[in-house]
Amino acid sequence: MEPKNFNYIRTVILQRPHDARPDGKKMSMRDLLIRNATVADIQPMAALLKELFAIETDFQFDGSRQHRGLQMMLDGCGKHRCVRVAEIQDCVVGMCSAQTLISTAEGGLAAVVEDLVVGRQFRGRGIGNRLIQSVEAWAAGRGIQRLQLLADQTNQPGLRFYSRQQWQPTRLICLRKRV
Repeated sequence: MEPKNFNYIRTVILQRPHDARPDGKKMSMRDLLIRNATVADIQPMAALLKELFAIETDFQFDGSRQHRGLQMMLDGCGKHRCVRVAEIQDCVVGMCSAQTLISTAEGGLAAVVEDLVVGRQFRGRGIGNRLIQSVEAWAAGRGIQRLQLLADQTNQPGLRFYSRQQWQPTRLICLRKRV
């Protein structure tokens, strides 16, 4: 079940004309702001996740689940997580999150990057680059030694993006089990 007003938010964020705000004004990349996400950003972030999950076939979008997960990410002190949004003139157009874990391989902290997504009509403008750089700076400031992420093998544009950002593939595979 999708949260109240979710369809409106999805329409505003994902279906408006290129470079147009809901009020019809032009958006400029000069107005791009990368900032910490707030609870007020949950609905537009959920709309971005719906777009992402259309690519990542291992996951099915469920608005109430994604809403709950985002709420959990934003609760608390934020010491062990980072949730950033890209905003242009008060419109959230992208997001990226990371969470820390202790790595025995590194002998210290590592972080898992999740949910790097930029709205379709805003891709190719450096927004994803700015988001991932912001998360990398957050990680470096906390002494995190390694970032890791999962990417859908069929998402060739995403894999090319990560390659340009100097992310290296590993020989590890991801396994999962529901408990």
